[in-house]
Amino acid sequence: MKTLKNARKALIVLTCTASSLAIGTAESAPPNIAPADAKNHIGEVATVCGKVVDTKINKYGIRDHGKPVLFDLDQPEPNPVFYFVTFGTKDGGPEEAIAAYNGKKVCVTGKISEASGRPYIMAADRTTIKPKATTN
Repeated sequence: MKTLKNARKALIVLTCTASSLAIGTAESAPPNIAPADAKNHIGEVATVCGKVVDTKINKYGIRDHGKPVLFDLDQPEPNPVFYFVTFGTKDGGPEEAIAAYNGKKVCVTGKISEASGRPYIMAADRTTIKPKATTN
């Protein structure tokens, strides 16, 4: 009887310890940052939210993806502050991606990289791009 009680106590302690470890080591959601602040987070995984204000279709395509589309958030050329890159669907091409996001508020999650002094996120997997609800 005493052995059964000790076994139950040990099981409870083990379960609580495992639960605490799982909670403590669980990945937290990436921080939300403004497009203008992305330059301070190069190399980090974050969510950048803003309005798509300009788009550019790259001249050259990438095998099995098509032509990449660059989306400037919050500030267009000549002084852009952040962009993300994604691809259109196979059937719709880059124009489909532009129609999906141009002029809309979006949040894009991924590792922030830098090219030509500008921060960006490569969002080849479009599930990392979420439309943001707009309120009037």
